[in-house]
Amino acid sequence: MRLWSLHPKYLDSKGLVALWRESLLAKKVLQGNTKGYTNHPQLIRFKHTKHPLECINQYLSIIYNEAQERGYNFDKEKIDWNFTPHLLPVNKGQINYEWEHLLNKLIERDHIKFEALKRISNIEPHPLFEVIKGEIEAWEIQ
Repeated sequence: MRLWSLHPKYLDSKGLVALWRESLLAKKVLQGNTKGYTNHPQLIRFKHTKHPLECINQYLSIIYNEAQERGYNFDKEKIDWNFTPHLLPVNKGQINYEWEHLLNKLIERDHIKFEALKRISNIEPHPLFEVIKGEIEAWEIQ
């Protein structure tokens, strides 16, 4: 499971679909509707908020909006749209780590997307996150 801190606009089609599925699984975990993945490190930052379900619904809403822009048909009903927007911190080191991780994936699976992204230096986070100083997050598996 990878819940990217990066804006989903950077993901290739395969990555965006995977993010949607994995985020829906994360929502089920946070709702207590599954026995698996309950201690997955990618969920720590959501679990440590006062409103984890609002945060995951906000997270999903941005993925949904990106999918709509690309003409994909994701199910809007999977999101509880009555969330209050939040802003969670993410370390700059985490953003940089994920960026390199994404580029390494794209070099193999979508060379055109890789070429379009490889020179970007001002990396936008997913709008749920605010970038702060810091290294790779402690929960990241390296």
